[in-house]
Amino acid sequence: MAPLIDAHIHLDSYDASRQQVILSGLAQAEVAGVITVSMHLDSARRNLQLARQYPSLVHPAFGFHPEQPIPASHEVDELLAWMERHAGEMVAVGEVGLPYYTRKEAKEAGRPFDDRPYVELLERFLAFARDHGKPVVLHAVYEDADTACDLLERYGIGRAHFHWFKGAPHTVERMAKRGYYVSFTPDIVYEEEIQELARAYPADRVMSETDGPWPFEGPFAGQMTHPRMTAAVAEAWSRIQGSSLREARKLLYMNAKRFYGI
Repeated sequence: MAPLIDAHIHLDSYDASRQQVILSGLAQAEVAGVITVSMHLDSARRNLQLARQYPSLVHPAFGFHPEQPIPASHEVDELLAWMERHAGEMVAVGEVGLPYYTRKEAKEAGRPFDDRPYVELLERFLAFARDHGKPVVLHAVYEDADTACDLLERYGIGRAHFHWFKGAPHTVERMAKRGYYVSFTPDIVYEEEIQELARAYPADRVMSETDGPWPFEGPFAGQMTHPRMTAAVAEAWSRIQGSSLREARKLLYMNAKRFYGI
C-alpha cells in the first residue's frame, strides 16, 4: 500500500507537544510527509525550523493567509525579502489567496469591505511564484476562485493547488481544464458538497489534506486533527471513484509528490 501525504497542514499552529506527537507518529501512520503552509512571517520562520529538524518529513510553504487583516507595506516587503533568501528551502508559495469568509462576515454585519488590497497582495505572491518557479497553494473558494483563476492566467502560473475547494460547476470545469489541483479534507467522509466535487474532478489532479489543526465532525469529532486522517480521505475517495483503496492511495501519493516535487 502506498504511503500517505498530508498536502496541507498548519503544523506550526500546533503547540510544541502536539507537534512532537504528530511528527513522532507519522511513520506508524504510514504518512511519508506533510506540506506545512504558513500564515505570516513568524509562521514561515517556525515552519522552516521544523523542516530543518525533519527534512525528510516536513516540506514548508511560505506565504500570508488572506483571512486576516492586510499587513503594513513594510511587513509585506519583509516577508517577501525573507522568502527570497529562503526560496531554495520552500516547496511552494502558500498559503495565499482571497478573504471569502472575512468578507462574508463583514457583509453580514453591515460593514464595508475593500477587496483591492487583498487582490494586490495576492498578485505580489503570484509574481514571486512566477519569478522563482514555485507552485502556489491557494485559499480561494466560491466566487473568489474565479478571481484567482484570472490572476493565475495573467501571471502565467500553471501549478496551482486550491486546497479544501468549494465552488460552482463552471469554476470546477475551468480549474480542471487549466490543470489545477484540489485536495480533500476528512470532511469528504460526511459532506455531500465535497463528495460531489470528488466525483467530478480529474483523478490525476487531486490530493489529500487535513488543514490541521482545524477540527472535523462526524467520526472525527473530538479528535486532534492528525495527518493519519488522510487515510480516511483516501478510503472515502476510493469508494466515490469506484476504485480499490490500493489504487487510490497510490494515485493520491503520486499526485502530491508530482505537484510539490518531493
